[in-house]
Amino acid sequence: MSEPRTKPKLSSVFLPDHIIDEILSWVPAKSLIRFRCVSKSGYSIITNPIFISTHFNRAKSLFSNEENNNNHNGYLLYTPLHVDPLLNSRNLCTVVCNSDGALSNNISRIEIPFSHSRIMGFSNGMFCFASYVENCRHIMYLWNPSIRKFKMLAATVNIANFSTQVAVGFAYHSQSNDFKVLRIVCNKPAEAEVYTLSTDSWRRFVISVESSTGSGLNGSISGIDVSPCVFLNGALHSIACTTVGHHFILSFDLNDEKFREIMLPWNYFHGLFRHLLGFSRYLAVSKGLLTFIVFGKSPAVASSFKCLIWVMREYGVSMSWTSKIVNLGWVDSFYGCTDNGEFLIEMSNGHLFSFDHESLEENSLGIQFPLWVGFTIVASYEAVRRFVLYVICG
Repeated sequence: MSEPRTKPKLSSVFLPDHIIDEILSWVPAKSLIRFRCVSKSGYSIITNPIFISTHFNRAKSLFSNEENNNNHNGYLLYTPLHVDPLLNSRNLCTVVCNSDGALSNNISRIEIPFSHSRIMGFSNGMFCFASYVENCRHIMYLWNPSIRKFKMLAATVNIANFSTQVAVGFAYHSQSNDFKVLRIVCNKPAEAEVYTLSTDSWRRFVISVESSTGSGLNGSISGIDVSPCVFLNGALHSIACTTVGHHFILSFDLNDEKFREIMLPWNYFHGLFRHLLGFSRYLAVSKGLLTFIVFGKSPAVASSFKCLIWVMREYGVSMSWTSKIVNLGWVDSFYGCTDNGEFLIEMSNGHLFSFDHESLEENSLGIQFPLWVGFTIVASYEAVRRFVLYVICG
């Protein structure tokens, strides 16, 4: 009879903290999530803001190198119209946007955990939602689909009535390595509040605008565009107006948390029929430049639809606005731009198109009646799923 085996004695090995951090920084986010329940020390490491930043930057670098070997421009995110009538559920879908403009490879489909809410922003893998139910319009959510976590935010500024205009902006502030939510409520007077994720708190203040034109706005804002704010140059932007009908771009700097005025192009609707049913305007970022887009009818030909595109060549300099007018069919919705500067638009038939305003090429994307559309290169849902870890505490 053979002698029973004895367990080999293993000496305890302790790795220095910086070595453990280095090893974990290469681990995919999906695997890191499992470590949260293994030990308190593991949880402490992966929820440290410095580690999260290191992990994200490394993920971006890996992802960029991988993308150089692929034949596609990025990812299109969208929520389809199909809603379960019993569960009222919606899905967030991700597809690859090929270099020829066609979509392929439906990568993922994940259920959105909020009903009666709409997407107000998407940044570095995090989504911001706002409720549109009358008595819940102060409720907002931050959602990280990569770790299936969300956080409910209860805003502090009350809304006078259902017709009160509310603008929301959401962005990642790289200087402070933090996420911020801007909420502007056009009560009388208009008020603003900012939520900071790291402190899990709202800061409320009266709007005071630094005017570049000497118009002396100072809290006289009476209206705000309810479309999600546009993020560029470290600031969130929206179209606002005063009680005397002066329209301008209201910018909010995430660094010093100050409001400033950026002038719109003079007579920006020139050549279009200015009418409530035939005139719409949007802010966007196209090829890294602030872009103001006006869709409308031509007064010369009743059935002719035009798109007037204003591009600010030098940020904040009103004299640098340049314009271009192109022929385009009736546009129902505008969802922003791809990284190549193409417009993502929903036409009157409900189909989603990409439109290159330089080559004037339209490309049907095979998606009909989307509820929300976004485009990204690095921080797409798939990239987030594989690499990015932003932990929402609480």
